[in-house]
Amino acid sequence: MSDLNKLDAYLEDSGPAALVLTDELVPVEGADGAFFPPTFAASEDKRFPGGYNIDEHASGENVCLVDSVGSQANRIEPLFGKLPYAELVPQISIRAGERAVSLLEAGHRAGDAIIRCSALQDELQKAFKALLLGDATPLARIAPTSLVFGVWDSRDTQAKAPRLIASTIRAYNVRRLTRSAQYVPAIEYVAQELLDEPTDAGTKKSYSERGFIHVPASASHGGVIARGGVRRDATLSLAALRLLSAGGDADRTRALRRYVLGLAVTAFTSNPSGYLRQGCNLVLDASKPQPRRINEVYPSGERKPFTLSHDDALAYARGTAVAFGVGESRIVDFDRERAKRDVAGDGEKKKGKKKSP
Repeated sequence: MSDLNKLDAYLEDSGPAALVLTDELVPVEGADGAFFPPTFAASEDKRFPGGYNIDEHASGENVCLVDSVGSQANRIEPLFGKLPYAELVPQISIRAGERAVSLLEAGHRAGDAIIRCSALQDELQKAFKALLLGDATPLARIAPTSLVFGVWDSRDTQAKAPRLIASTIRAYNVRRLTRSAQYVPAIEYVAQELLDEPTDAGTKKSYSERGFIHVPASASHGGVIARGGVRRDATLSLAALRLLSAGGDADRTRALRRYVLGLAVTAFTSNPSGYLRQGCNLVLDASKPQPRRINEVYPSGERKPFTLSHDDALAYARGTAVAFGVGESRIVDFDRERAKRDVAGDGEKKKGKKKSP
């Protein structure tokens, strides 16, 4: 069996439906260490008051979201901008003002506004239209990771590619903590007559915001302790991968699927950084007999261990990338005129909707 067809069983309908990964995680401080989940704004209907996303159950147990699917994808995808992974995909950046933004770091990938309003607009539009007609090859030449982590051209063609890799981190049975703090200015500005006594709420607020007076902060979010552990669950959907095609050409379709599979298994078997935010640094729990588990899951429900190492996945990805042909790397400019037209076009659509009976 050649290196190129070593994973062809995953491309067959009789193959696994998915690869499923479980990482048992723990804060760097230890299992009883406090860590900080993300905080979210309150929902418009106020059913969610804002703060940590913790789902409470009648049994008294709860589940806390530590890192969402979208956030995980945005953390893993930039892997392909670093060596040795960078050779697997085209390196495309958009120069906007004083910055150059990599396509790998754009939040909406190939469907992002910064890409849409660049010299790539026409080429990407053609690629999305080809995707709608059943040929993912043009998009794979420009933005192959959009086929791995998902994309939706929601502002134009409405073309979608499903997310092959979905990863989420959750903590179980968490105990919320609060913290309080007191800001103490370097000097008593009012008492020393360096500033006038604030005579109204607006002035006092300005003093507070600029650090000229004492500012107490009581019972704010203080993190959580996960009594039921922390777990990263990730899925690589092989069933979704098998939906990708290069039109009616069987050989081109096989090359495309192998290439995307190579990128996907490389990302899937990597060890993404556990530093999620200030106060939330997670690592594999070495106290567990098997802190990382990956299984092939078949339509029948049968599960078999997945044994491909990350190095083997990378070697496979290199071979399939060469066979497919990696697209051109380039730097393109953000186009202000395109952006203006894009905004005006959205405005026209909104006006049209209002006029509809």
